[in-house]
Amino acid sequence: MAEKPRDWDKELADIDRIMETGPPALPAPPKTGGRKDGTSAPALPTSRPAVVPTRGGAWRSWAKAGLGVLLAVAMTQWPYAHRCGLGAVLYLGAAAMVVLAGLWSAVSSWRRRSAGAHLISLGVILAGLTLVALEVAPRVGYAKVDLPWMCG
Repeated sequence: MAEKPRDWDKELADIDRIMETGPPALPAPPKTGGRKDGTSAPALPTSRPAVVPTRGGAWRSWAKAGLGVLLAVAMTQWPYAHRCGLGAVLYLGAAAMVVLAGLWSAVSSWRRRSAGAHLISLGVILAGLTLVALEVAPRVGYAKVDLPWMCG
C-alpha cells in the first residue's frame, strides 16, 4: 500500500495562518476585593524577594556563631548532676538548645553568604548532636554502659 503524498504547501499555509493570529488570549486575572473608593488593592508579590547580603550585617552572623560556640563550650562545664532523672532531662534540653543555636546561626550565615560563620555554625550543630548522643546512647542500650532514665 502506497501512502498518499502530503501536500506540504497546504500544511505550511495552515501553520502560517495560525501564527498570524497570535497566541491564544490569557484568561483575565480574578477580581480581588476592591476598596471603597473603587480602586483595587495592590497585588501581593508571588514570591519572597531574595535576601541581599549587606556588608553591615555580616557581624550578626559572626555574633550568632560565637554565641553558639560559647554555649557549646559552657555545656562541657555543666555544674549539676545529670546521670538520671530531672537533671538528665534538663541537660538534654540544654544540649538541644546548642543544636538550635547552631541552626539559628547557620540560617543567618547562609543568608548573609558568610562561609566562615557557616562552617562554625555547622560545628556547633555537630557539637550539640554529640552532647545529645553521649547522653541518649547509654540510656537506649547502644553503649556498653546502661544508664537509667529515672533515678531510684
